[in-house]
Amino acid sequence: MTNVTPTPGIHHVTCIASDPQQNMNFWVETLGLRLVKRSINQDDPSTYHFFFADAEGNPGTSMTFFPWENHAQGKVGSGQVSRTAFRVPEGSLDYWEDRFEEYGVDYDDRVERFGETVLPFRDPDGLPVELVEVEIPDDDPTEPWTAFVPEDAAIRGFHSVTLWLADPEPTEELLRTMGLEEVGTEQAQGDTPGDERTRFAAPGAVGTYVDVLPTIEGGRQGHGTVHHVAFQTPTDEDQQSMREAARGAGLRPTSQIDRHWFRSVYFREFGGILIELATSDPGYDSDEPLDDLGGRLVLPGKFEDRREEIEAGLTDVTIPQPAAAEAGD
Repeated sequence: MTNVTPTPGIHHVTCIASDPQQNMNFWVETLGLRLVKRSINQDDPSTYHFFFADAEGNPGTSMTFFPWENHAQGKVGSGQVSRTAFRVPEGSLDYWEDRFEEYGVDYDDRVERFGETVLPFRDPDGLPVELVEVEIPDDDPTEPWTAFVPEDAAIRGFHSVTLWLADPEPTEELLRTMGLEEVGTEQAQGDTPGDERTRFAAPGAVGTYVDVLPTIEGGRQGHGTVHHVAFQTPTDEDQQSMREAARGAGLRPTSQIDRHWFRSVYFREFGGILIELATSDPGYDSDEPLDDLGGRLVLPGKFEDRREEIEAGLTDVTIPQPAAAEAGD
C-alpha cells in the first residue's frame, strides 16, 4: 500500500441552500461565522459559492454553500453526510439556546455523545447541524470571528461529520487508510434501536472526528443536504499519496483540479458520499487582503472575463453588518 500521510481532519463541508440572502443572514449573523469568500460555483457559474469560516479562513473551519434556488428540497438519507458538527467553547450552549430562541432557530434538546454535550439544530433549509462543547486550548489553530457572537461562545471550526451508510464496513476501512483511527462505539441516540455509532479520529486539532452510522433510510440531494465533505491533504505530495491509496482501494479519484484557493481531488466512496481532498494553500487570503475577505465577488481565472454576464445572472445579496458598524461607531 502507498505510504499515506494521515489527513489532519476535515478541510471544509459544502452544502446546498435555496435563497442566497437567507443563507447569508443565517450563517453570518445568527451563527456568527465570517464570510471569507463570495464567489461562484466553478462548475456552474450561474450560482454563488459562499464560504463561511473563522476570522482567517483557516483549514478546518469553512462551511460552504451552493445556493441553487431552483433545486428541490432534499432529504437526508443513506449515502450522505447526515450531520455536520462545530466546536464551541465549554459552557456556551446556554448562550446558543438563548440565541436560537431569539432568532427563531429550530433546535432540539441537548444529547450526550462520547462524553460531550451536543446541541442539534437546523438551518433555514433544514440542514442538520450540531454544536459540541469542547475545551478550546490556548494554542488552538482557529481564530474566532466576533462581529456578532462573543469570543467565549464563537464557533471554532469543525468538530465532526456523521456519515449515514447502508454498509459501513468498506468506508470504515477507507477511513483507516486515510489515517483515521477508530476510537469508540456507542448506542446511537434518536436512531433505530440497536444501531451503533462508530467514531474515527484524525490526528489534527480541528475537524477531528468522523462518525459512521448504519442506515438504509432513503435520501435525495437538494436544499438542506451536504454536497460533499473535504479532508485536508496539506501538500500536493500528501494529496497524491492519498489519491493513489483511494485508487488502490478500488475507487476512481479525479486528477487534481485547481480550485483557486486550494487544489482538489474528488471521488465517491463506497456508499456514494462525495469526498474531496484539499490542499492547505494558497488559501482564502491569496486574492484578497485578510481584512477584506468576502468583500467582493471573486471570479477565479477565466471567469473574470465574464464578470458582467455572471453578475447579471446572480441575485443581489447584502452581507450582514453589526449594528455598531452600521451606526458608524
